[in-house]
Amino acid sequence: MASRYYQEMQESFRSNNKSREFPAHTAKVHSVAWSCDGRRLASGSFDKTASVFVLEKDRLVKENNYRGHSDSVDQLCWHPTNPDLFVTASGDKTIRIWDVRTTKCIATVNTKGENINICWSPDGQTIAVGNKDDVVTFIDAKTHRSRAEEQFKFEVNEISWNNDNDMFFLTNGNGCINVLRDLLPPFRSRTAESGDLVECFALSEEEQAVYHMQSGEVRGRDVGLDQVLDVSWTPYSYPELKPIQSINAHPSNCICIKFDPTGKYFATGSADALVSLWNVEELVCVRCFSRLDWPVRTLSFSHDGKMLASASEDHFIDIAEVETGEKLWEVQCDSPTFTVAWHPKRPLLAYACDDKEGKYDNNREAGTVKLFGLPNDS
Repeated sequence: MASRYYQEMQESFRSNNKSREFPAHTAKVHSVAWSCDGRRLASGSFDKTASVFVLEKDRLVKENNYRGHSDSVDQLCWHPTNPDLFVTASGDKTIRIWDVRTTKCIATVNTKGENINICWSPDGQTIAVGNKDDVVTFIDAKTHRSRAEEQFKFEVNEISWNNDNDMFFLTNGNGCINVLRDLLPPFRSRTAESGDLVECFALSEEEQAVYHMQSGEVRGRDVGLDQVLDVSWTPYSYPELKPIQSINAHPSNCICIKFDPTGKYFATGSADALVSLWNVEELVCVRCFSRLDWPVRTLSFSHDGKMLASASEDHFIDIAEVETGEKLWEVQCDSPTFTVAWHPKRPLLAYACDDKEGKYDNNREAGTVKLFGLPNDS
């Protein structure tokens, strides 16, 4: 028997299943993302620009076009708590941070390679960007300086922190999910006994440790945290990551990853056309969604964490109920879908497809963004 939520959302989509498209770019749209307050939608395109729209009732009104990159804008994301800042990753070997209040680029950070994926840590302190050479660079979001980088020996696809900000996830070309734990100490102090400078951190809720700066040793409770004096919290902005697990998630290329807003699950999409749902705490697969026939390119959880949208080269977007895996709705498309993003407060889905312009010119890309979930009578 269908859940109450399933019935309610099906009823809602019966009267709110209209899609509308909005001109955004002169070439294909690679990425769409909502600001944390849901007032604005940003898009990044092959035309080297980003666009920002304001959501007004049931339509998107273009607010500005952001120019500055000299190559394709492959991915973008917003600051997790500041609705005025977003960052773009480009093939021109830079990332740019933009402020919608001034409509200007407030920082350009040079990186070592052509950037293809980007994410902002949940605490807003760090931006991670991945390039085509499988290097992930961690950038201080306040100083705009690169503070650390990791070269991986496998194809890195999408990257993301978990909601608690203490683990970092990568999907890779071998079908694996790589999990790294942030071991960065949140405070430093001196011990009463020796006066040695130490850094204190928690490996877990149960296990605490003290890192001795001079010796480089990590010691457990036997150090005596009660001996630590004058604890002063230091605002660190870049992670020190230690690999803790590699999960064999799919038999082929693991392409994308998204965490649900409640922090209970994350989902991955793969070249095997499967979407898998994972329990965050136990890192075990809960269920799979198998309605797509082509490699899964993009995923998004709804604001309540109860719906999961997934898309590929199939000419539809699958909307599933997370807890059952049942198909809740299907959004019909005329071409492959590159990117999907649920609104952070409403059952409204932004997406972009590989649409062409006009009947007579099949090579000209439309460059539009679309909204699904609008009232049928709008």
